[in-house]
Amino acid sequence: QVQLVASGGGLVQAGGSLRLSCAASGRTFSNYAMKWFRQAPGKEREFVASITWSGGNAYYTDSVKGRFTISRDYAKNTVYLQMNSLKPEDTAVYYCNARIVGVDVWGQGTQVTVSS
Repeated sequence: QVQLVASGGGLVQAGGSLRLSCAASGRTFSNYAMKWFRQAPGKEREFVASITWSGGNAYYTDSVKGRFTISRDYAKNTVYLQMNSLKPEDTAVYYCNARIVGVDVWGQGTQVTVSS
């Protein structure tokens, strides 16, 4: 059974940067695409970014294109989300995700707060 542990959130001023990490354990990390989602207060959880199992392709929601970068380190079984030029509207709890044999596995979430 895979487990995902997210970290790296915090409070940052607008224009600043944070790097989120999601460490995976329990299964072969390299077999699965990895995703980041976020959920702001009073809103539904939304897709942010994904990276294929090979790391060869990455996808982003329009609002973060050019500012966020998703990457993965196979040796560390970790996926990262580098977030630059942060905006107050990026404030949310960020979750990492893997879909394994049709089942969504979620990390516990890490809070990102961007002050104006």
